[in-house]
Amino acid sequence: MPSWNPDTYERFKTYRDRPALDLLLQIPADLDPREIWDLGCGTGEHAAVLAARHPNARAHGLDSSAEMLSRARTRQADVDWIQADLADFTPETPPDLIFTNAALQWAPDHAVLIPRLASSLAGEGVFACQMPAAHNSAWHVALRELVGEAAWAGRFRQVRGVQPVETPERYYDWLSPICAEVDIWTTTYLHVLEGGDPAVEWMRGTALRPYLDVLTELAEQEAFLADYRQRVRAVLPPRADGTTLFPFPRLFILARR
Repeated sequence: MPSWNPDTYERFKTYRDRPALDLLLQIPADLDPREIWDLGCGTGEHAAVLAARHPNARAHGLDSSAEMLSRARTRQADVDWIQADLADFTPETPPDLIFTNAALQWAPDHAVLIPRLASSLAGEGVFACQMPAAHNSAWHVALRELVGEAAWAGRFRQVRGVQPVETPERYYDWLSPICAEVDIWTTTYLHVLEGGDPAVEWMRGTALRPYLDVLTELAEQEAFLADYRQRVRAVLPPRADGTTLFPFPRLFILARR
């Protein structure tokens, strides 16, 4: 898994939070969970919200990043913080709610993972998931083209980047035999970003992490980023007012056993 820097990730906190909050609003009002898991909890804000919303539940926040969990543990929240890989998640007690925001796109083999997560739910339990669906966006295409060039391909041969999410129909096919209710939708958020090369700064908090981790020399990092900035400016040019429009598609899943 890539390294994570909480400060870099949270630079665009307002925009990154909105999909999670939109997903939280869709969790059924009649759900009275006793066991809650936030998979890929990051700095723990949403696990803390779920713990406060359901004070009678045991809330767990799981993340692979020690840096993110260190920030999460500073919260005044009754949450059990656990460092682990979400791909290995095997709860001892069936969860009433599995919440996962912008995390499963890092995990392999959704055809196995998604049904396994849904099957772990307690009766009438809820699986609430949000994933970026930007793999075919111009800036992700530009990144794949760059890392595939001769100058970089050898360095990144072992790097596993963000994986493409499947179509909504595939997730429905995997979940509908397990869950009585399956609701899947997509939303594209048009973010209005400010500052120099803001889309690249956004990506430095997420999809660029695995590649920057490999480039341990600062000069190499700067050369790589300079090339990527040029490519992103070509597909996301700054507007006359200095802003950059950043359309970001996301996939939402709400399934109940």
